[in-house]
Amino acid sequence: MDFKDFWYAVAESKDLERNTAVGAALLGEWLVLFRDENGSAAVLVDRCLHRCAKLSEGRVRDGRLQCAYHGWVYDGTGRVVCAPANGPDRGGREIARARALPVREADGYVYVRLSDSPGSELEPFRIPHYLEKGWAAIRLKNHFKNNVTNCVENFVDIPHTAFVHPRIFRVSKNEMFGAHVCRRDGSVTVNYRNERANLGMFSWFLNPSGREIKHTDRFIMPNVTSVDYDFGRKRRFVITSQSVPIADEETLVFTDLTYNYGVWNKLAKPIIRRQARTIINQDRAILESQMKVIRKYGAHFSNTGADLIHVLIESIRDEIAGGGDPRLLPERSHEIEFWV
Repeated sequence: MDFKDFWYAVAESKDLERNTAVGAALLGEWLVLFRDENGSAAVLVDRCLHRCAKLSEGRVRDGRLQCAYHGWVYDGTGRVVCAPANGPDRGGREIARARALPVREADGYVYVRLSDSPGSELEPFRIPHYLEKGWAAIRLKNHFKNNVTNCVENFVDIPHTAFVHPRIFRVSKNEMFGAHVCRRDGSVTVNYRNERANLGMFSWFLNPSGREIKHTDRFIMPNVTSVDYDFGRKRRFVITSQSVPIADEETLVFTDLTYNYGVWNKLAKPIIRRQARTIINQDRAILESQMKVIRKYGAHFSNTGADLIHVLIESIRDEIAGGGDPRLLPERSHEIEFWV
C-alpha cells in the first residue's frame, strides 16, 4: 500500500466549470483539472509535453485543453489532438500523450488518485449526511502550513481546545473525561464519556438539557477525520475534515459541517460559519508555529496516556509510509482518562 493508492479531494465540483482549467497539487505532483467534451472531470499532469509549460495556464474550448505557450491541444485522456506548428494537417495523428489520472466526483468534490494500479481498491470517503433531507451543510477550504499527520491529530484532539479556542469552544475546568479508544481496520475510533456542558459560549444552544453527549471521533486512513456530536433528537453536529497532502509541509483541508437542528438550521448557518472560520484560523496559527519548531528541532514528542489517540493515528500513517496495509495491524482497544 502507498499514499498514492488513495483518493483525495483536490477541488470542488462547482469550481470546475466548462471551459475552465484549474490547477491543483497532490503529494508534490502538479495537476490540471478541466471538463472534457462530455462534461466529465478530467485530470492531467500539469506539464505540456512540448516545452514544459504549465497546462493550467492555458484555456479550455469544447472540452479540450490548449497550452498557452505553443497551442498544443489535449483531450480528456491526455492525447495530443492538435499541434498548430505542424501545419494544416495538424490533427488526426497521435504525437504524444500526457499522463491522465483516475478521477471521480462525489458529494460535490473532484477526487483524484495518483496510482494507476493501486494495491487495493479503495473508495473515496463519503461526507456524512451531505445534502440529506433535514440536514444543513457548510463547506470551508483552508491551507495549513503543516503536514497531514499533525493536522488530523489536531482535529480530533480535545485537550488543545481549552487553550487554543478559549471560551469559543471550551474552557479549562479541570473536568475528567473518559474515552474508549480503538484501532481497527485502518481507523481509530474514540467514544467519549462524561461530556456535558463544556462547549464554549454556545453550550446553551448546543446542549440546553445538559445531558451527557454522545461524542465520537474517528480517523479514517489516510487523511479523514470525523467529529460527531449527538445531543439528542434534532440536535446533531458532524465535522468532517479531509486533509489533502499538497507537499511535505503543506496541507489543503476541506471541512464539511453537517448538522440537524430542525427549524434552526437556516438561522444558525451564518453563526456556525463565522465561528468555524475563527476556530480554523486559530488552528492554522498553532499548527504553523508547531511546524516551525519541528523544522528546527525535529518531531520528538513526549507522549502521555492522553496522547494514545495520536500514537495510534501515527501507527496507521507510518504503516502506509512503510508500504504496509494498516488494516492488517492487530486490533487495539484502551480506556483512557484526561482532564480539560
